[in-house]
Amino acid sequence: QLQASGGGLVQSGGSLRLSCVASGDIFSIDSMGWYRQAPGKQRELVAIITSSPNANYADSVKGRFTISRDNAKNTVYLQMNSLKPTDTASYYCNAEIRSRSWPRLITQYWGQGTQVTVSS
Repeated sequence: QLQASGGGLVQSGGSLRLSCVASGDIFSIDSMGWYRQAPGKQRELVAIITSSPNANYADSVKGRFTISRDNAKNTVYLQMNSLKPTDTASYYCNAEIRSRSWPRLITQYWGQGTQVTVSS
């Protein structure tokens, strides 16, 4: 399972760092990512990082957000700088986890949302 944290209320231009820890029956973790969903809108990809690691970002956050991972801690981070009111949303972490137990299937997991609110 995934446990996300780090959301909060911040003024426009401020910064927040989200964390998401994976736990349980883990052999390895492939991609890890962050998605967000604003009220009345569809969930959208914010950033994703592979095990290589290679990172990709939504155009709306490029240059402002940085995704990283600590494989030893099974944790993915999202450093968010220069936040804008349009970044206000619930942020969800996602991970593709290969189980330790056979047949070592890969399952996609979602964390609970963590709210980010950016005031103008």
